[in-house]
Amino acid sequence: MAPILGGRGSQGTGRSRYLSGVVLLPRSRKLFLITGLVGLVMLFAAWTEANRPVRGPHGRLALALFRSADTLPVLRSAYFWTSGRCAGCHGRDLLFEASIDPATGQDVNVVDDWRSSLMANSSRDPFFRAKLDHEVLVNPSHGDAISNKCLSCHAPLAVHEERLAEHPPFTLAMLDTSTLAKDGVSCLACHMQGLEGTGNNFSGDLLFDSAHVYGPYADDQINPAIMQYFVGFTPGYADHIVNSKVCAGCHTLITETLDLDGNLTGDHFVEQATYHEWKNSVYSSTGGTCNTCHLPRIEGPVILAAEYAFLQGQTPFGKHHLAGANVHMLEILKANRQELHIPATGAQFDSTIARTKAMLTERTLDIDLELEERTEDTAFYSLHVENLAGHRFPSGYPSRRAFVEFVVTDAAGDTLFASGRIDDSYEVIGHDAGTEPHYDVIRAPEQVQIYELVMGDVNGDPTTVLEYAKSPLKDNRLVPLGFSTTHPSYDTTRIAGEALTDADFNHDNDGVEGSGSDVVHYHVPVAGANGSLHAQARIFYQPIPPAWNASMFDFTSEKIDAFREMLGASDGTPTLVAADSLSVGPVGMEEPVADRVHIHPSPSLDGWIRITAEDALRMDVPSVFDARGRSVHARVEREGAGWRIALPPITGVYYILLRVNGSSVVERVIRL
Repeated sequence: MAPILGGRGSQGTGRSRYLSGVVLLPRSRKLFLITGLVGLVMLFAAWTEANRPVRGPHGRLALALFRSADTLPVLRSAYFWTSGRCAGCHGRDLLFEASIDPATGQDVNVVDDWRSSLMANSSRDPFFRAKLDHEVLVNPSHGDAISNKCLSCHAPLAVHEERLAEHPPFTLAMLDTSTLAKDGVSCLACHMQGLEGTGNNFSGDLLFDSAHVYGPYADDQINPAIMQYFVGFTPGYADHIVNSKVCAGCHTLITETLDLDGNLTGDHFVEQATYHEWKNSVYSSTGGTCNTCHLPRIEGPVILAAEYAFLQGQTPFGKHHLAGANVHMLEILKANRQELHIPATGAQFDSTIARTKAMLTERTLDIDLELEERTEDTAFYSLHVENLAGHRFPSGYPSRRAFVEFVVTDAAGDTLFASGRIDDSYEVIGHDAGTEPHYDVIRAPEQVQIYELVMGDVNGDPTTVLEYAKSPLKDNRLVPLGFSTTHPSYDTTRIAGEALTDADFNHDNDGVEGSGSDVVHYHVPVAGANGSLHAQARIFYQPIPPAWNASMFDFTSEKIDAFREMLGASDGTPTLVAADSLSVGPVGMEEPVADRVHIHPSPSLDGWIRITAEDALRMDVPSVFDARGRSVHARVEREGAGWRIALPPITGVYYILLRVNGSSVVERVIRL
């Protein structure tokens, strides 16, 4: 072995040294030592540079390690970054200085709130994956078009990366191997949408700005250098991020119709129009936006970037809860998070589930059950149901439905009447084989009020295959306050079926349109029972009804079979949204005091409510409490025989405590 340098042999002169089998002469040794010293200096220089503070207290090396510590994927494509890169600044701050709510001391970082939401897991959602397989199996010749359309919203970064690069369209076959796709509705899917076309482009046709990231703060409030350095994008303010337009591209989906032979008919079907439902409501003109509920604001100030305590705190700050209504799917995701490779913990899912339940129970419906009349053989009840959401309830994908359970029992607790109960398979008892009609009056147990969209195919038969959908056979989903059949958006938000002729569906007592409510009348036979009666009305939400899955489960595929197993292992009990009950004494007994007190409006848009009572009732000064039972300051004024109250400026649920004829009465109200 002994390679020769300078023509000498392996023996050398005695002054040579061996290093890795190479003979070094004195001159070479000097050169080697110099090279080694230079390398050592460069190493220390590199270490110093790596640890030199970069626009903050940490050096490049520390930041690189910190930024890569999260379990979210870190990938830079030609046009996008995945959420893992954003997590470095907008995730949890190890110093507990950034993303902290100063009022509560709670960590409100947007990444950890988002990662256990359905938005974050839109491409991992096993129901979506199974249903997409189902659609492709039914119409395989349209497979690529179907999957590209669906994935443009469920895996937007992946689909639009291929489009922007002018590559062939992204398809279902690419889903499982794409890091961009697995990132779901990631940070840049919203914040990188450009100004042009937003609010007017629908059905997954999203347009992106290649150099900017948009947020809710004015340009002179933020330091753009940090984001420019780390991700190469310039942050800035844009209206469409805070005025609902950024949601329009995916939450308005219009699909093409096929006949039962798989041929295009030229017709179109509105799969969902949540954005247009909001447009056709009072909220779009009074300042209520998607962010109001789904990204609830706190006053702050909140520092936006971890490890940069010198930054100015921003206010208000939108918490990225992104809570909707689908408790069942969140529970399935939590139970199968390892199998689905979801980078979120069980505790994070618990937080999102709790927020979703709160959204359903506190900000969705207000119901009021009243006894209209009672005879010896019939009790006449009316259930007033008011939609508090800024869009239809339910909204979104057509599988979702809500239904009313109404039960009347006698003094012994025996059931006299029951409508809307479910069986062991979580199906509503009495549901018609085809479509359960909308009811104004319910007289029999097998009649059930179900608020839903039922799709009809070219033959007018119900279908759960989206590409076969031509027109709605029924759409009595509760419309929002201010909804009008003359609004420009009514063409995508139509009411269909018997609700169109129901005089009190979206009409107030004077017949004026736009109440955002419905009244269901129950005529209950009591078989001559003259004793006391107890009636209870409960409204449940069910995102994946059994009948919806029936046609899909006729097929088999890896994803359909996986979802079938996950669904079977889950608790499919529908989620309770709202409840009210009413007890009446024997025939001839006076109506309870609480039923003779009326509070309106609820919800209140401006914070003012009025309390009135029927004649001969004496009401003392009311007290106001928040949802946690804490007394709050409210302006209380006399108004005739009743009261006028200005609720606190913070939106939420409040309770009014009254003393009426010496008895305590508690009424629940909502401030929007």
